[in-house]
Amino acid sequence: MRILLAVLGCLLLAACGNVEVDHYAKEQPRLDLAAYFSRPVEAWGIFQKRSGEVVKRFHVRVDSRREGEKLILDERFVYSDGTRQQRTWTLVPDGPGRWRGTAGDVVGEAVGEIAGNALHWRYRLDLPVDGRNWVMDMDDWMYLMNEDTLVNRTRMSKLGVEVGQISLFFRRLPQGAP
Repeated sequence: MRILLAVLGCLLLAACGNVEVDHYAKEQPRLDLAAYFSRPVEAWGIFQKRSGEVVKRFHVRVDSRREGEKLILDERFVYSDGTRQQRTWTLVPDGPGRWRGTAGDVVGEAVGEIAGNALHWRYRLDLPVDGRNWVMDMDDWMYLMNEDTLVNRTRMSKLGVEVGQISLFFRRLPQGAP
């Protein structure tokens, strides 16, 4: 019973610390998702366990295209252990400052809101871990720092318990870069 109360207390404390995306409404530069991804993007990131230990580093190349109102993001990952992965997002505007997205390993639909320089995504990701698949809850924040730089912090959790964090730094490539 004590363990259950401790877990519930931790969950309540975590819920009290949530910042709403509207908090960033006046921040500049304003994030326009389609405009940011109008050119190829490179990104570099790390995955850290809950303890803070970095267990994976990775590089991502993101190429995008428009199909009507849809924004298609083709992400190609190369991890520090040599493994590779591809994820293709299909993003659709869902009203002012709102986006919805799907990808092959996303369970259901991602829901995102933009205000000022910030984007807050929430989604469930089906991840292979040690020969098994785990569905993780992703709480993903992106912040536009300048015209070409986007910083991303993601909290991964399972059943309300944080498993790890992802830090990712995006940089748009110059116009016409291969």
